[in-house]
Amino acid sequence: MTKYLISFPSAAMQVSQAELPAVGNAARAVVEQAKRDGVYAFAGGIHEGVDSVRVGADGTVSSELYPDSRVTGGFTALELLTLADAFEWASRMASACPCDQELRGFMYDQTN
Repeated sequence: MTKYLISFPSAAMQVSQAELPAVGNAARAVVEQAKRDGVYAFAGGIHEGVDSVRVGADGTVSSELYPDSRVTGGFTALELLTLADAFEWASRMASACPCDQELRGFMYDQTN
């Protein structure tokens, strides 16, 4: 099985404040279904009120991030049998959020 990251940048989801509770409920319903189906790994959102930092090997902390590396929005990681399954779950999340989702596969981790 492969773990897949399903995500979106926060700017992609164009909904009003009034719509946010329903969108949140719909997204949580998809996550709850993934848990029931036994494919859930983890999910969440990037806390945009906390500044991102870059940490060097020597422990140096800098507010200067890599170019184009700003990560925002929400994400779900699922462990799935096939890429087709990943497309299906990404589609479910796109419907719930409502915005297109980006899909990425994690490389195999031999320690798990």
